[in-house]
Amino acid sequence: MFNDNWIHELAKLEQKGEACVMVTVLEDKGSVPRDAGTKMLVTRDKLIATIGGGHLEHLATKMAREMLLMGDNHLKIERFNLGARLGQCCGGMATLSFEPIGQQQKHLVLFGAGHVAKALLHIVATLPFKVTWVDEREEEFPDSLPASVTKLVSDDPVAEIKSMPTNSYYLVMTHNHQLDFELTRAILNRNDSAYFGVIGSNTKRKKFEYRLTERGYDQAALERMICPIGIAEVKGKHPAEIAVSVAGELIAHYQNAQHNSTENAEKTLEQTQQAINKIA
Repeated sequence: MFNDNWIHELAKLEQKGEACVMVTVLEDKGSVPRDAGTKMLVTRDKLIATIGGGHLEHLATKMAREMLLMGDNHLKIERFNLGARLGQCCGGMATLSFEPIGQQQKHLVLFGAGHVAKALLHIVATLPFKVTWVDEREEEFPDSLPASVTKLVSDDPVAEIKSMPTNSYYLVMTHNHQLDFELTRAILNRNDSAYFGVIGSNTKRKKFEYRLTERGYDQAALERMICPIGIAEVKGKHPAEIAVSVAGELIAHYQNAQHNSTENAEKTLEQTQQAINKIA
């Protein structure tokens, strides 16, 4: 996706709570692809606008995404010689700034507004999650919600899955086992969840696995479903106890994912810096 309407797109990203890096051409000398002041937004999975394409844009995109993966919130400025060693024939020089915008938030889709969900929301609202809370029953929602939570009253919760962002976290804990099953199928069909958990016992998992297998889902798909959810050592059945257990599992999941991403990003950043040093 390339366009110069980056202000409008930035507003959309902020509304969704999605972090990005704004790449700006600060200075241009000689022949360069785009003039000073040109901007490009880089998210984890897309580009908005362009600074001219070519290897310069490729390298800038790579650097911006490494910053996002590492959670680096510091402004960076880099200078690039646009010679043959950079794969550009312009022969000029460009100075780029890399400005992180917004805090990287994970998106949690919570299906069901029962006692456990209500207890869980008090904890999740304090974590780096933007929450979409879905239920068919408007009367089940509290009168006031934290700013990070969006209430979605829907007659067809399963259909709402199509519009959720890639790499969302999903928690299914409705009042209806059949609805839980249909939600499970829709989430597995998307095959792009960062985390997917269903509240219930080992017996519920076995029933779901049997029904899913009958419908053609393979073992890899079944393994993407976490059920029961929560930290195994927490045995309590009180809604608050279950909520703490589930929140702990969510925290462990995103911390492990961030640790792995940071390690990979550090290796790639070192390689990128070496490439920059060669062409400087």
